[in-house]
Amino acid sequence: MSTFKAVIVGAGAMGQAWGSNLKSISNQVEIGGWVDIRPDAAASAADKIGISAYTGSDLEKAIAEVKPDFVVDVTIPESHKEVTLTSLKAGVPVLGEKPMAASMAEAREMVAASEKSDKLYMVSQSRRYDKNLSAYRSLIEKVGPLGILNSDFYIGAHFGGFRDEMASPLILDMAIHTFDAARYLCNGDPVAVYCEEFNPPWSWYSGDVSATAIFEMVGGLRYTYRGSWCSEGQATSWEAEWRAVGAKGTATWDGVGDHPPTAELVSGEEGFIRAITPLTAEVVEEPSGIAGSIQDFLNALKTGATPMGECHDNIKSLAMVFAAIESSETRQRIPVAL
Repeated sequence: MSTFKAVIVGAGAMGQAWGSNLKSISNQVEIGGWVDIRPDAAASAADKIGISAYTGSDLEKAIAEVKPDFVVDVTIPESHKEVTLTSLKAGVPVLGEKPMAASMAEAREMVAASEKSDKLYMVSQSRRYDKNLSAYRSLIEKVGPLGILNSDFYIGAHFGGFRDEMASPLILDMAIHTFDAARYLCNGDPVAVYCEEFNPPWSWYSGDVSATAIFEMVGGLRYTYRGSWCSEGQATSWEAEWRAVGAKGTATWDGVGDHPPTAELVSGEEGFIRAITPLTAEVVEEPSGIAGSIQDFLNALKTGATPMGECHDNIKSLAMVFAAIESSETRQRIPVAL
């Protein structure tokens, strides 16, 4: 198949970003339809990016009219289940925005639907598609099996709107990116978590917007997350700052796009502090962000390969989020259950 046909669901700012990315590869993908609960918004989005496509508010009708090869779900999390189940029931693969679902029960139902239909359901963790993150993962392999992985995320984000009123804005809306990156970097799955969410007295958020979490990963690795969205000054990157410690040394990355990850490997066998050898990661250009997600998904459709974010894998990152929130609410160590 030379060209795939897609239907986009969701015509907000992110939906338009996905539309622009898909339009830029019109030699690979045709946007055949755009659906939104506000049909005028779908028509406006199509017009804005300069495409002629079916528009409306009914996904089932759009699928019947367009006969797409896949659906792109860029709706709010509470709508992901309905969009995904409708598409998979019609035999259409789905590429969806994160988070997979608004609850673990919904996520499990969506994974089961993918199995029943035997169609691909992939969740786009677009921040995985980062040349420095890939290089950092390769560098981490050189420091040996990890025992410690740390990430710090501190940004004073004045969003306004719904995030200011959420109960757990940092963990629910942002931390899944960092949790998912941690799974990718250590190539391991979560076992259990202890988390505390809190809200500093100066916070402009209603809900707890700061958190500290300790995850036990398979093999005994401890992954620690420290973060806040009400931290003014000395901001980290949106990709977080990282430290990975293994038997042969330590690898770090500050999360900044033009800063390659670095490491120090033990090279001496004597002395109170052993001699080290510095290393800088080799960074290779690759499609990034949404463009990277799209290319991974299209490759999976063409070859049958399993893409990053395939639902059976991505649900593990979602499980980390809900287990962390449960731990914070109960002040107990919680198993990360799928």
